[in-house]
Order: sequence, then structure tokens, then C-alpha cells
Amino acid sequence: MGFVARHAMVTKVRGSFTDFTGSVSADEGVADAAISVDIQAASLDTRNVDGHLLSGDFFDVQHHPRLTFASTSVYPLDDETLRVTGVLTIKSTTRAVTLDFAYAGQATDPFGMQRVGFEGSTTILRSDFGMTFNAALETGGAS
Repeated sequence: MGFVARHAMVTKVRGSFTDFTGSVSADEGVADAAISVDIQAASLDTRNVDGHLLSGDFFDVQHHPRLTFASTSVYPLDDETLRVTGVLTIKSTTRAVTLDFAYAGQATDPFGMQRVGFEGSTTILRSDFGMTFNAALETGGAS
């Protein structure tokens, strides 16, 4: 579960959450699909020292150990794309988000199970989830 965030207005920090679970279920097809994801906030990894991101200035993992997503609707945009709308909760703040997922392929795994892959992303504002920390920059502005 990866992310990209702007840092100091001149670079991007890439990272991931390494401890998460998710589920997808559907009885009749896409129309009744339910998708949920549960992420352990402390599993954040940017391959740097992440203490500040785990602190109260950002994810505040001591008080808000989980990020969650639950779909509210899933429907096909076309033969290759699903639109998933749902609610994302970070730091006890819940906001509606929409993600478009592109079909990535399917295969049968070594155990005979059919696997289907989709890739998707969305953009959020960290300030919408109570992460408003900014540091003044030497050149003016804030990071």
C-alpha cells in the first residue's frame, strides 16, 4: 500500500504501509461488491527515520493506530476500469474518496485459485485529515 507526498516543496517522499489487510467480496458481481482495507499506521516506511511522520504532527499512531477504507459503491466505468467510492478514515476523521481501478490481468495460482488484479490510486489532502503541520522554509513558504 504505497504513497507519495511532497516534501519541502522541492521533492517527493515515497513510502508504503507494510502491515495491512483487505477483503473483497461479491455475491452477484460488481454491483454488490464490498471492499475494505485496514492499515496499521505504525507500519509506515519511507526508508528513512519516520518518527516525525508517526508523531502527533502527522499520523499520531499512539492515539490513532489504524487507517481504514470501506467501499460504499463499486461500478464499472468500462470493460477495463472500476470506480470505487468509499470512506477513508485517518486520525478519526472520515472523508469520502473515489478511486478508479484499472484491470491488470488474471491468472490461476499454484493452488488452483483464480486471481484477478486491479491497480488504482487517488489523491487526498493531508489537511483534510487533521495533518496540518508545516515548517517554514528558508526560501519562504512552508513544507
